Amino acid sequence: MKRFLIFGIGLLTCVAFHSHAAQPAQARLFCLSLRFQKGIYHGLLDDVTLDLSTISLNTPNGELAPTFLSPDHISQFHMWDTFFEQTIEDGLIKLDVPTFTDANGNGFDDFFEVSQWGSGVSSGTYSSPVDNGTVQASWNRTAGSKDGTCVLRFTSKTSGPLGDFAHTFELIEYAGTMNYTPAATNVSGTLSLTQSGDATSQWSGTFLFVKASANRFNELELRPGVLTNATGTLTYTNDIFLRDETLLTNYYGYVEFDDGDLSTPDADYLIWFLSIDDSNDSNANGIPDFGDDIASANTRPPLLTLTRGSTALSLSISGTVGRTHEVQQIASLSQTNWTTVSSVTLTNDPQSVSLPVPTDSTSFWRVRVP
Repeated sequence: MKRFLIFGIGLLTCVAFHSHAAQPAQARLFCLSLRFQKGIYHGLLDDVTLDLSTISLNTPNGELAPTFLSPDHISQFHMWDTFFEQTIEDGLIKLDVPTFTDANGNGFDDFFEVSQWGSGVSSGTYSSPVDNGTVQASWNRTAGSKDGTCVLRFTSKTSGPLGDFAHTFELIEYAGTMNYTPAATNVSGTLSLTQSGDATSQWSGTFLFVKASANRFNELELRPGVLTNATGTLTYTNDIFLRDETLLTNYYGYVEFDDGDLSTPDADYLIWFLSIDDSNDSNANGIPDFGDDIASANTRPPLLTLTRGSTALSLSISGTVGRTHEVQQIASLSQTNWTTVSSVTLTNDPQSVSLPVPTDSTSFWRVRVP
């Protein structure tokens, strides 16, 4: 006589999908632009100052902005003689930041992490209507400080050295928590961030990520939204976020603001990078809860009843209407290779699924709620 046994109630221990809210993920948002204060060169007869700006040189904003090319950063510059009170030169500077290093092994450039040491030497070029030449940058920022120093040495192709301009620069980084609620197709929640090195500067807001239908565990789209700080509301557009292939708890992507610094008269500091690190894994499947299919709070474990008809088995599933339920089968409980034989989204409670009668072996069934 053929034997068959239902193994659906065991779902509660074998497939442990928790319905309570996930713990917060850790978030770090940093700007790919650097903020430079006015630099100064002390000459023999007078001092010369140097301002950087991506907006009007009449109101310099200090931004050295990313190009995603080589050199990797760019800005306008304004060179001013303080004794004669006149412009020496206005032009364009293109400059690399120091070579990529990753001492803490988290996949991000140490130079853009406040917690890491960020020093080195890099080079670039400058040009203006009257001159052009090379720029050498000597960077120094200690681990744990958002502020560092940068000495820009301008060398004209025609006139030789123009001077070494000593600047203070700032790495703009915010860190904090993302309280999130995962659903079948999206992840939503709130973001609360504090600036590294300035506890008085805080950003907050809500967010919505939509999971990619073909790769929902590893790719999400950040939908347009806003963050708020003391100066007002910063609006950002949509961007794609990916799960790191090596650091599997990390998701990363760009955040592009319409205006990342509302204290200046024009749009600037536009391109930021958001790192999301989530060590929560409620079902222990190796996928962080942030990107996993976690059951909602009103989802209940399925109750199962199996009956035998003349030609087929009838599996009655009582569960949450609207949720997908996967019927899985295996020949022995000592095995782990459960096979999904049917998938049904409940439209009724209960709802029946027809299964073939096993012909010549023992079979076990269970129902999994993704």
